[in-house]
Amino acid sequence: MQPANLWRWQGKVERRNYAVVGLTALALKLLVDRIAVTRLFGRPWSLLSYWRPFGAISGPRSLSPDDQFFAAVMLLIAAPFVWLGLAMTVKRLRDAAQPTWLAALFFVPAVNLIFLLTLCGLPSQMRVEGEEGAPWPGPQVLDRVIPRNAAGCAFFSIIATAVLGYLLALIGTQVVATSYGWGVFVGLPFCLGLFATLTYSYHRPRRYGECVAVALLPIGMLGSLLLFLAREGAICLLMAAPLGLGLALLGGNLGYVIQRAHWGRPKITAALSVVMLMMPGFYGVESITRPQPGVFVVKSTVEINAPPAKVWRKVVAFAEIPPPHETLFRAGIAYPIRAEIVGSGPGAVRHCVFSTGPFVEPITVWDEPHLLRFSVRANPAPMDELTPYGHIEPNHLHGYFESHQGQFLLTELPGGRTRLEGTTWYSHSMWPESYWHLWSDYIIHRIHKRVLDHIRAEAEL
Repeated sequence: MQPANLWRWQGKVERRNYAVVGLTALALKLLVDRIAVTRLFGRPWSLLSYWRPFGAISGPRSLSPDDQFFAAVMLLIAAPFVWLGLAMTVKRLRDAAQPTWLAALFFVPAVNLIFLLTLCGLPSQMRVEGEEGAPWPGPQVLDRVIPRNAAGCAFFSIIATAVLGYLLALIGTQVVATSYGWGVFVGLPFCLGLFATLTYSYHRPRRYGECVAVALLPIGMLGSLLLFLAREGAICLLMAAPLGLGLALLGGNLGYVIQRAHWGRPKITAALSVVMLMMPGFYGVESITRPQPGVFVVKSTVEINAPPAKVWRKVVAFAEIPPPHETLFRAGIAYPIRAEIVGSGPGAVRHCVFSTGPFVEPITVWDEPHLLRFSVRANPAPMDELTPYGHIEPNHLHGYFESHQGQFLLTELPGGRTRLEGTTWYSHSMWPESYWHLWSDYIIHRIHKRVLDHIRAEAEL
């Protein structure tokens, strides 16, 4: 119970001391937080603030600069308490003869409260020191399952990680989170890279190049599984690849550092267990918080050698556009074909027909020949997945990309010319939002270009 020993991971702590330190740290943390929130930032504070301090958000990018500074300060305040809590929990597990990988439950919301209270009641027990970090199914089983030679161990690590990744991807998108978010695109590839490296280095330390290769290859194999088992299409997988491979590389680097620090077999197996627990916990948090998507705006312009009155007629409705030659659209991304309208003026309904179906667009502003603005009542699927099969329907084809509003702005230029600007307001429910909107912005610009170029060609005839 000496202050210096409280922060160390080595040793044991009995339940009474664990409870005393835990309650003292909790009281101190609440006091420090209350002072920081109310006095330093002048914000209201309550216990509910720990659950959702900023309400429903789409990620750090959606926070104001003041909120970002507030979050950074509160994380700095929390860091020593997290370290203390984890160190004490590991020692308490060791004293109670429980596997130390259970310390991962410290980060699982709601479950961690039950877990910590249980540790306060478990009696001290004796056991063999070498079994201290043993997870399920036990080191003796993993010793037999994981090959000892380098090639066999690498093959096992890659296959096991890819299969585990496939199962976790299904859990994340179909069962727990039912979303394509931080858990699937950030947490999963990072954990898979870490898991593969730790598995590969289970029996002995490995070189950096080997760890990197073992971390990255399962991501490619996972993509192949999702493609050939009709879970995803090729275009979506290619768009996700830079993010997934980068995070898998980061996880592999962490795994390399861990195994280079000469973790013993019990610690490696404990780390493997922590990784396996992290993903369901990540999915659970994401499912509870349900971040709300932001709205993005994409604008594209073209100059046309025709007066606004002539361009207007082609904007309101245009004839069929020739088949696309762009690889993007030929690969399955939805593309515009023609535009039809029923009626005129506000209240008229425009249908912009895409390769996957029509956008239904009630007109809200009809300022001829200057501004045509419309809302979007119905969205078709954003793509036909490129797949070896006839047709597949992943969840993200329905409700994950939504166009909310659009407009065409016509500006008269000297010499009887017109600047035509097309604008789309849209949102998507795929995270990290800042990554995926780079793809969606690019795609919408290409769609705008196809429409604007066609209107220019028709108006200049």
